[in-house]
Amino acid sequence: MNAKIRQQLAARKRRIKKRLDKTKLGGGCPMLSASNIHYEIADRTRAISAGGIGMIHRMVRQLGLDEAINQSVNVFKIYLPYTESDHVLNIAYNLLAGGTCLEHLELRRNDEVYLDALGAKRIPDPTMAGDFCRRFTWQEIERLMDVFNQTRLKVWKQQGPDFLAEAIIDADGTMVETTGECRQRPL
Repeated sequence: MNAKIRQQLAARKRRIKKRLDKTKLGGGCPMLSASNIHYEIADRTRAISAGGIGMIHRMVRQLGLDEAINQSVNVFKIYLPYTESDHVLNIAYNLLAGGTCLEHLELRRNDEVYLDALGAKRIPDPTMAGDFCRRFTWQEIERLMDVFNQTRLKVWKQQGPDFLAEAIIDADGTMVETTGECRQRPL
């Protein structure tokens, strides 16, 4: 990070600290009193709410997870134009970006910055994603779980010798609900 950005961030922290100072409550009521708001569209600055999504995708590519999904999961006979990993990752990234259902994929499809962060020309729409999910058999689900487990082992092997000596479970309040129906595994 260069010095200019470091200075800007430090200045922002100082301003927030000053605004949150409980000893200087000041001013009148109500606190929420903005009246002269102006909006501008910057020429070069673009933002994304799921800022780490590009880094997650980079990690997926470095681990070869996308290729492993395509080699193990065989839902399609031909790709027109999406692969199995495109669909699986599209759904996973939608959840990471705050989506709670397949319909939220339409928001991602129309977010140019999101698409650019993934290096995608386009991503599957909610209807295609639903069709993809309906084609999954329990065998495909097990193959996908095996791919995730193999990739997890690959990550663990990159750790130092003390990595498995202690496990720390760090949990937050995040919960991702599903509103779909459970598919029964045949007996």
